[in-house]
Amino acid sequence: MIDALADIAPDFATYLFEFPFGDIYSRPGLSLRDREIATIAALAAMGTAQPQLKVHIEAGLNVGLSREEITEILMQMAVYAGFPAALNGLFAAREVFAARPVAEPPE
Repeated sequence: MIDALADIAPDFATYLFEFPFGDIYSRPGLSLRDREIATIAALAAMGTAQPQLKVHIEAGLNVGLSREEITEILMQMAVYAGFPAALNGLFAAREVFAARPVAEPPE
């Protein structure tokens, strides 16, 4: 993202990361896992942020959310954001899940 904005708005790229990750995500009160649940739900509800949603689905997996939990978060959005937003979120999750192999359980 920083490279993509370097020629047009380099300062904006800095703000884009410093505010959410430096100021908001580092606050006490919610775990990173809980913050990713809220972020995935919000981005899915927006319905216009597929690239960012995919990044946060990946982040959710990295902080311990299961595929099933992410799927349930996205299905819940059908109630509050509508079926199109939920469907788009589920399609984004499918892409992220497909690109990230499931770890095989130990034998």
